[in-house]
Amino acid sequence: MILPIVAYGNSVLKHQAEEISKDYPDFKQLVADMFETMYHAQGCGLAAPQINKSIRLFVIDTDEFKEKYPEGAGIKKVFVNPQIIELSGTEWSFKEGCLSLPDMSEDVIRPSKVRIHYFDEDFVEHEDEFDGIVARVIQHEYDHLEGLVYVDRVSSMRKLLIKSKLRNITEGLVNPEYKMIFAKKNRR
Repeated sequence: MILPIVAYGNSVLKHQAEEISKDYPDFKQLVADMFETMYHAQGCGLAAPQINKSIRLFVIDTDEFKEKYPEGAGIKKVFVNPQIIELSGTEWSFKEGCLSLPDMSEDVIRPSKVRIHYFDEDFVEHEDEFDGIVARVIQHEYDHLEGLVYVDRVSSMRKLLIKSKLRNITEGLVNPEYKMIFAKKNRR
């Protein structure tokens, strides 16, 4: 089932998410719905807070980047209760977008490698290192679990310059191709 995506300005995007256990209600269906929602909105990652669930869960599929970033090929994963252990490597800038912030993107600097501890969709424990575009997508989605969105990582000056775009998203004055939950009632 395709779920509505929470827009920038909603409080669920500002709170640290809670861990879940393997008996979380309808967990497998939730994961399937998250992938379906992500693909419908043409995203490469989706965190549970973006579908109004403040739990430590996100999904990614970086295959769309495989032409330019070969490390992204075939990477489709579920991360449950993830904890970043280490960020390392060269910092690099990339124009990030977010399904919760439609019609905008900003350059964000992040480290090129991430070591992360997590459980998969079967609650099997993993500790893996990812690099390049995969590391970036993981860091972006992980930020959602910590109550951050990518615009929290841009300079104060840049944030001032995009203030009206952010206000438009909060107020529902955008028209994405997918259903959203806005912080304020759409005035149109």
